Amino acid sequence: MTGRNQELADFLRRARSQTDPARAGLPPDARVRRVPGLRREEVALLAGVSTDYYARLEQGRRIVPSPAVVEALARALDLDAAGRTHLEHLLGTTGTPRPRSRAVQRVRPGLRQLLDALDGEPALVLGRRTDILATNRMARALFVDIEARPPAERNYARWMLLDEDARTLFVDWEVQARAAVESLRLELGAHPHDRATTELVAELRDASAEFRAWWDEHRVHQRTHGSKRLRHPVVGDLTVDFETLTLPGDADCTLFVYTTEPGSPSRRALDLLASWTLAPGPREPAS
Repeated sequence: MTGRNQELADFLRRARSQTDPARAGLPPDARVRRVPGLRREEVALLAGVSTDYYARLEQGRRIVPSPAVVEALARALDLDAAGRTHLEHLLGTTGTPRPRSRAVQRVRPGLRQLLDALDGEPALVLGRRTDILATNRMARALFVDIEARPPAERNYARWMLLDEDARTLFVDWEVQARAAVESLRLELGAHPHDRATTELVAELRDASAEFRAWWDEHRVHQRTHGSKRLRHPVVGDLTVDFETLTLPGDADCTLFVYTTEPGSPSRRALDLLASWTLAPGPREPAS
């Protein structure tokens, strides 16, 4: 192979610079560290490879390490599960990324029925590159009626970064927006040749200074569960917890379900919001 893997080079350098030598198990070093993190030779030592081998990896050389070496590198750099997955994608050890069709991704009718059946809890489905494919009435009332917007604007990362209403809705907007950026980078690592994803990244880089800064940090994040703190214009402050479910038969779709603690002020706020929202009639699928 020819050429260099610049994404891999940038990711390894960032991970190395943010790894704590003491946490990595290295003894105290009398030498002054001019830059934070580990030195190349220290990563190589911890991973059990030669310094030259690791240096070539960090230069973005087209090398495909064994699974054992990938695991050792992940341990040496103290990567979390999302970071390990991203490293595997960038190294190409998960197989050749399959090209993606630019055809519109749609939600099957049964899944839309499931969303509507979860009427008391906000729920939505994210697809490729964080596109919002479907929502139920409570998700539209709690967050945004994304399905009323043009198809090009039905994207979670785009909404978080470019919509002023998102900034005022999330008490911890910076935390949530960073997570959206880091999730998008994880997606791009898995599918580096997906044209629609690269176009979205280019749009957000042009439009958002925060996106540019966070994107250049090369962090990755995989949303599995967590909490969001909101300041809703109708019902005030509340906290919702979320769980994610990957759908069998469609790995590019993820179901997000938001709940609140029974009997809590947040639960009462969500119930009040439900009372403000009329029961929906049949809704046409997003086009």
